[in-house]
Amino acid sequence: MADFLFEIGLEEVPARMLPGAQAELAKRVTDLLTRERLVAEGSTTESYSSPRRIAVVVNGVLAGQADVEEELLGPPVKAAYKDGKPTKAAEAFAEKAGVAVDALRTITNAKGEYLAATAKRAGRSFAEVITAELPKEIAGLYWAKNMRWRPGQPERFVRPIQWMLALLDAAVIPVEWAGTTAGAVTYGHRVLYGYAPITIASPVEYAHKLYEAKVMVNVEHRRERIRKALDKVMRQVEGARWREDHPLVDKVTHLTEWPSIILGGFEAEFLPLPQEVLVTVMRDHQNYFAVEDAAGKLAPYFLAVLNTEPSEKATEIIRHGNERVLRARFNDARFFYEFDQRMPLAERVALLENVTFQKELGSYAAKSERVRAVAAKLGITAKEHWLTKPATKSVGNQLDLEALDTAARLSKTDLTTELVKEFTELQGVVGGLYAKAQGHSTVVADAIYAHYQPVGMDDAIPSTNEGLLLAIADKVDTISGMFGLGLQPTGSKDPFALRRAANGIVKMLAESTLPLTLGEVATAATGADEALCGNVKAFLVERLEWYLREVRGTAYDVVKAVMAANPDDVRDAIARVDAVSAARSSEDFAAIAAAFKRMKNLVDQAKAKGEVFTPSAHREFLTEPVERTLAEESGRRAAWVEGLRKDGDYKLALATIAELRPFVDQFFEKVMVMAPEPSLRAARLGLLQRILMDYGKVADFSEIVIAG
Repeated sequence: MADFLFEIGLEEVPARMLPGAQAELAKRVTDLLTRERLVAEGSTTESYSSPRRIAVVVNGVLAGQADVEEELLGPPVKAAYKDGKPTKAAEAFAEKAGVAVDALRTITNAKGEYLAATAKRAGRSFAEVITAELPKEIAGLYWAKNMRWRPGQPERFVRPIQWMLALLDAAVIPVEWAGTTAGAVTYGHRVLYGYAPITIASPVEYAHKLYEAKVMVNVEHRRERIRKALDKVMRQVEGARWREDHPLVDKVTHLTEWPSIILGGFEAEFLPLPQEVLVTVMRDHQNYFAVEDAAGKLAPYFLAVLNTEPSEKATEIIRHGNERVLRARFNDARFFYEFDQRMPLAERVALLENVTFQKELGSYAAKSERVRAVAAKLGITAKEHWLTKPATKSVGNQLDLEALDTAARLSKTDLTTELVKEFTELQGVVGGLYAKAQGHSTVVADAIYAHYQPVGMDDAIPSTNEGLLLAIADKVDTISGMFGLGLQPTGSKDPFALRRAANGIVKMLAESTLPLTLGEVATAATGADEALCGNVKAFLVERLEWYLREVRGTAYDVVKAVMAANPDDVRDAIARVDAVSAARSSEDFAAIAAAFKRMKNLVDQAKAKGEVFTPSAHREFLTEPVERTLAEESGRRAAWVEGLRKDGDYKLALATIAELRPFVDQFFEKVMVMAPEPSLRAARLGLLQRILMDYGKVADFSEIVIAG
């Protein structure tokens, strides 16, 4: 067995694009080698990347494909021979199979007699396969943005390709794409090592040789180096620590090849500014880590990650340069913050008329009014639920409708502020900060502050009911508006981030105590437009299914079973998913799920044949003891299950359903459902349909996959 190394050298690639490209290249190469029968049992794959390269090493590949025999089907015998002699059709088939005409065989299949042959295909060498097939995989790599760099040539890539490296052990594989042919040469750190080429003798020494050339090509090693260096540098400041920031650690990991850390400081006079502003300037504009004291308050320091290893003198120069840049940015932020305070948020509402939300949906002033209306409807609905369901009353159901309306009216006004124009990442946050500074209640300020949350599945949801309702109203208004214009997401394209908005709604309903359903959320935004309401609700249900499967990691068959049973209440769907997931390992539950699948198949097949029956119809024709017992026991338990379902006790509901097993087993063992007598057949099918309807409110158990 041998090792295969492939590297693409590039001009600096944006950090956000590297992780996906690294993973995709590794998958494409591995899939290619597997497809072409070039990987040995137990082979392993490692992938690497840095701002100037993506690479993959596959350990345990074969030098060539094994020869294979292939059965080929040729023309019909009557077309292959005429007067006992082979025709051109037979000769062409023999040539294609690589055998003599005399070696052709005759076989008989459903269509008649045909010629057949056993063709021997010689396996290709590793080099032949890779040079022919790997360029297609390179061209197929996905990049969020591509460019052309060769005039008149069709190739597009994220950045111009500078070199390629392809080795099978010590042998160069001359892969060619976009005018570049792979060799045995790579390049080290541009500053610390220079432009001298580095010859790689075999894949085994790839990472080590690059390390000697000041490139840590292993991403995890770079990440660990950065975290340890951050900890080490912080020992210079007693009682302080760097503020944990996983996304920023990932970003700087992909921005560097040989990372090092410097500690800088700024004047304490900037600390009275809101820490959200200071951290945003450091984090999003300069890629600096914030520093906090033992109490968690922001300290006047920052940590910068360098892609070099400067001398002591150079370190001081770099530190002063970074401090000077940060000071200027903080001065800008302070000026904008103080300048914005001259106009209250309430006076900025009129300015939203001049800020376009979407050309056909109008200005942000119009959107704010729509959001106010949607939020009010949702707030009233939530209060009605709390009043009619005393069991749900708790501290968490407090809701100030007047504060919610004020927050909705002012929620977009910070788009007119100078601070948000300069730091767009702070929209919403700035509105909340300004609302608090200008004397609005904490409830109003907090709702405005958090109404863009959650941005992603790892983001927190708003901490107040007013914030939750405002965030939901804002997101569903955007979804319904875009759907009304026919701008739904398609395939992988979602230019208005509607999936993210819907994911946020599902997450908020899943993780809060708001008693709202997806249908109520959709109705609040769409009003009397039933078609639009149906489309918006279907979209939200689709995202709930994604949430259950991808975020909560639920098995696909459990999700399908639950989603088939009115998935309108998000937390109720989650409770059912959890209960079914826990119960599916039970022998009785597995058996009853298999029985439900059999029931559904019988009912569906009967309907397809035109059988006419209704639930519980012709019960008087059920004369066999086992079928009468099943009817009685299923009916009695259906009432219990319905009560348990309304109480949300799905664990006990599923246990009650599982108790039907012996009655169902005896029924199928002793009764023929498709009896020859029409009335008896209709009665038995109606019984099965009634059972499916009664218990299908929990889940469609026929969707559960049962082993064997």
